[in-house]
Amino acid sequence: MWEQKHRHPVVVANLRGDIRSFETQFSFLCQTSAAVYIFTDDFEADLKVLEGKVTKTELFLVVNSQKKTFRVDTLKKIITNYRINPTNVIVKKKQNDAEFVKTLQSSVGDIIEKSKNRLTIENMADVAHQFGILVDEDGDECQNARKMADEITSNITDTIKFKDKQLPLQGQVWKELSQLEKERCRLRKQGDQDIEHYKRSLKKKEKELREKQNTFDMSDSMTSFILGMSKSGPERSYFLKWMRINLDNLSRQNLSSLRDQYKDLCQHSQEKKYDIKDLDKQLSDCSLGLEHFLRELGQLYEAACSLPEDSPQRKQMEHLPGLCAQMLLDGFPIELVDGDASNIPLKWISAVLTQLHTLVKSNSKIQVVTVLGVQSTGKSTLLNTMFGVQFAVSSGRCTRGAFMQLIKVNKDLKEELKCDFIMVIDTEGLKSPELAQLDDSHEHDNELATLVIGLSDVTIINIAMENNTEMKDILQIVVHAFIRMKEVGKKPICHFLLEQLNEMTQAAARMEKKENITKFTDVMDYDPDTSSYYIPGLWHGTPPMAPVNVGYSEAVYDFKKSLMQDLIKCQSNDDMTHFLKWTQSLWEAVKFEKFIFSFRNSLVAVAYSRLCSEYNGWEWTFQKEMYTWMVGAELKYQHPQRSIRDVLQDLMIEASMKMSLGEKEIQDNLVKYFEKQDGHVNLVEKYKEDFMSSAKTLRRETENTVKNKLHGAVEIKEGMTELNKIKSSQTSTMENKVLTLLQNCKKKESVLSDAALSEEFENMWKETLSEIYFKGLPRRDVAQDAFLMLNGNLSTRGGHVNSMLVGNNLVDCGKREFSVESEGLGKIFGGLVKHWDTNHYRKKLLELCDDIIAQCQLFITQKVESKTDYHDTYIKELLNKIDETLEQHKIVKNSEECEVSLKLHICGRAAREFQKMHDDFIEVNDPRKCLEQSKSKYLTEFRDLFHNRDQCL
Repeated sequence: MWEQKHRHPVVVANLRGDIRSFETQFSFLCQTSAAVYIFTDDFEADLKVLEGKVTKTELFLVVNSQKKTFRVDTLKKIITNYRINPTNVIVKKKQNDAEFVKTLQSSVGDIIEKSKNRLTIENMADVAHQFGILVDEDGDECQNARKMADEITSNITDTIKFKDKQLPLQGQVWKELSQLEKERCRLRKQGDQDIEHYKRSLKKKEKELREKQNTFDMSDSMTSFILGMSKSGPERSYFLKWMRINLDNLSRQNLSSLRDQYKDLCQHSQEKKYDIKDLDKQLSDCSLGLEHFLRELGQLYEAACSLPEDSPQRKQMEHLPGLCAQMLLDGFPIELVDGDASNIPLKWISAVLTQLHTLVKSNSKIQVVTVLGVQSTGKSTLLNTMFGVQFAVSSGRCTRGAFMQLIKVNKDLKEELKCDFIMVIDTEGLKSPELAQLDDSHEHDNELATLVIGLSDVTIINIAMENNTEMKDILQIVVHAFIRMKEVGKKPICHFLLEQLNEMTQAAARMEKKENITKFTDVMDYDPDTSSYYIPGLWHGTPPMAPVNVGYSEAVYDFKKSLMQDLIKCQSNDDMTHFLKWTQSLWEAVKFEKFIFSFRNSLVAVAYSRLCSEYNGWEWTFQKEMYTWMVGAELKYQHPQRSIRDVLQDLMIEASMKMSLGEKEIQDNLVKYFEKQDGHVNLVEKYKEDFMSSAKTLRRETENTVKNKLHGAVEIKEGMTELNKIKSSQTSTMENKVLTLLQNCKKKESVLSDAALSEEFENMWKETLSEIYFKGLPRRDVAQDAFLMLNGNLSTRGGHVNSMLVGNNLVDCGKREFSVESEGLGKIFGGLVKHWDTNHYRKKLLELCDDIIAQCQLFITQKVESKTDYHDTYIKELLNKIDETLEQHKIVKNSEECEVSLKLHICGRAAREFQKMHDDFIEVNDPRKCLEQSKSKYLTEFRDLFHNRDQCL
């Protein structure tokens, strides 16, 4: 009822203690309040403070008629003497407290509606000066800091234009740099480009973007901001506080209506997905906070790092990390993950944390606490309540990315926790399901969750009942990502309320062939009896007028006690340098992971992986059949019974029919697969059309290959026929040419020199070559083909596998003898190593690998000796041989590194030998090149013939 009637914010000030002891404070309240309610039992003694008092406020007396000191005549006298309106006297009679509260509420409500005495906090400061009350903001340091902050923020009228002009480095250029950084690791847009050329082009583009950043001069706002950051301790803190206050005021003006629209659409119009996405972008574009200025600092520093070390511009930026490190030490949060660009500016963060480690003289042992949850579940409020920090709190998508803040541990607790600081990481609210469906990508949330959980000693998963499904999905992906990573390092303690995660963990472990992982707690430390807490909402109703829930603070306090016990148990002894190294390696692993983050949860990922495996089998069957048909078709050219062009036409019609049947068979298999009820097929229903399209693409690509091969074979046959004709007629052609030359010489009475004779031969030779119509066979890059097939073969594997692929040039692989590294074998084989010696396993593993290499080398040699042209299926058949053999031998089942090294070794060797085979085939079957080989012989014959005939004449 109160919320519905009174929508204006109201401040209630309570003067604690005896009014007679605080006359100055009472006088201040009388000048600044709309009404002052005086609760009194002793009229004469209490109300002497009103003598001679001139007030702008309405005075109310609240008295209890049940008290023995109550006298009606005294009350009337007081009313008269102090000119109190009789209607402003509230007397508690024989009524219970609830009824009396309603009377007070009614009185306060009337005042709120009628009173026009509304003041700002700053107006109240002016009144305080009149009474000699000390105002904190009056200090020189505070005023100077405010002036600097106002200079920056006072002229901001259009947030978007301000960011474009004053904070240019963090705009589109930084987002493109972030995308390039991930693309360099994932190579999703490579297509059929040469891998090394594509990597070089990405690096070149990155350099160009950094150069573009360096063309911007430092803006006036950033110059002023750095000046403010460079001030002494208190003044710097005041400056940052004023900046935050000013920017928050701007945000309230600019973002309030957008947030209301966003919230309304999410709750009532979920079908308007594009409107929601558009609003989400507007919220991002229009928001402007302290983090945007710090983000610009980071980009100024990172851009400068791309310049030569002795560059004046680079030296000018070297002090920036130190300013930010001091800010962290002062208790201000800084951005760890840029939520708009979905990236960590690693050079900047590394420099800041290194400076911080130096500032605290290496006393930087930390424990990391992170909170994670769906948007608007009160994550920031929880951290602020528990640790007294000041993360931004607002409805809607406000916090972007992840922010870290340091809390210094006091001496008493330092002994127990064995650390100097607690680092608290606050994350943005994970996307709403509406936006996740719209983007058709869960990458951003899954990457963020994996990173912050991996960095934490303790992770708080904040789950509201209405979004527990979304959080379970994200946690499945996090667990799955950890299973796929080469080395997770920490095993975070998690506090949350979750069920049925063991099934998901087992499914993920089976997919990744990690049988030693059987339950959720193998990856994360979680005890359902001690790690689950219910914390009631902060508000009873909708803020700002809703009352605070008193149970909230009590529940948070209990939770904090449990959390501290977990931190005492952790005692990781990691300092800031360890945290930095772990951030770098974990972020590297996240960037290279290109498969698992795309899915809503692990069950979808596993179902998709099964579908890929089935489809790859159908695809391979189709390709093998077409290859076999091709070999037979090429034989029909050897001894054709009719025109070779007629044979080509018939073969093209036959190939088209065969490929149509193959395409239909794959599509029929897909339909049957999706009609099955097992294997969570329903979870990947939305990918059905993609695979149908893949079947069409496969047919189209195979059609082009077949067409090129058949036409190439015809051209070779026709070219060789023409070559034989030229060879057989070459002698008579040269004789005719010689006779013509001799007759010309006789007419001119001149003698041809050897040089002139060679020139005449060259002219004749060019004319002869022009008679051969042969376009030439296109040269293929076998290493590039092999890389693409190997990449496809390992496409569903983890980031470490991807980093091995991207980090190796296939042309250089397989040149040395294959070896198995003994380091890490204990991890690979798990408990088995307890019973067997590591060297024994290494020997067995090497024997198996050598056997596979020998089988593959035999296959390569047979193909090379066949003197035929290279075909796509050769590399694919090699990979299938490796997969089948590895599947039969459990010893290497968990060794992804060994498998990838083996495949790189074999494919590298095969690529080189098949490339030579392909080049030799082109050389041997090019009529022009065949004729060129006889050129010197024909030149000699031409000269001899000329001289012999000359003598005869």
